[in-house]
Amino acid sequence: MHVELQSQEESGFAERIFIYNYRIFDRYRRPVISLVVLGDERPNWRPRTYSYKLAGFCHYIRFPIVKLLDDEDQWDILEQSRNPFAVMVMAHLKIKATTSDLDARSRWKWQLVRGLYERGYDKKDILQLFRLVDWMMALPDDLQLQFEERIDRYQKEKKMPLLSHIELRAQKRGALQNASESVLEVLKFRFGQLSPAIEKDLSAIEDLAALKQFHWQALAVSSLVEFQQQLAAVLDAKDNGN
Repeated sequence: MHVELQSQEESGFAERIFIYNYRIFDRYRRPVISLVVLGDERPNWRPRTYSYKLAGFCHYIRFPIVKLLDDEDQWDILEQSRNPFAVMVMAHLKIKATTSDLDARSRWKWQLVRGLYERGYDKKDILQLFRLVDWMMALPDDLQLQFEERIDRYQKEKKMPLLSHIELRAQKRGALQNASESVLEVLKFRFGQLSPAIEKDLSAIEDLAALKQFHWQALAVSSLVEFQQQLAAVLDAKDNGN
């Protein structure tokens, strides 16, 4: 089984699914099913097939897709579901809906995390799902601090001490490290060996939302120089207190 998660429209996406599918088949000589989850914001972008014809020859594949945008109309069902993937879908939808409104993202993040306590999950499941939601719905430091204080008050009111401030802070440090490493992995894959300066500069960023933005920039920039310029601009602004 080959599962592909795609969060933005891509002109050659269906062809890429075809290539991945036949390469897996070529490697293992077993039937391969490709399943696609589309997390983009374009309602009408729904690639399902790839084919070509030449001199009487025809090659054709069709793959099943799930469009997460369709689940916006199923919000009540998602809220009532105990399936952990429902939580991930809700987090994804609200990330897309709050790109330019981080205050709203903070409110939705709190609502989703509070729902983890109220769905009847055990402690292990709550902690695992919390880590995912916290990483996905990254907030600037000031809003993240308010969010953590709200969790602390809620736990005291409900007498459910699952996450302490120390654990939250440690979790943030781990999330920052993981986010920084993700950016470096993309850059190394695209541009090869990196200078120690880039690794040092990325490690100096303590804003998870900023690191997630750099992850997207690492995928989109045309050169390593362009990425370094964007990174330098952010660090300069930080040094100047902006």
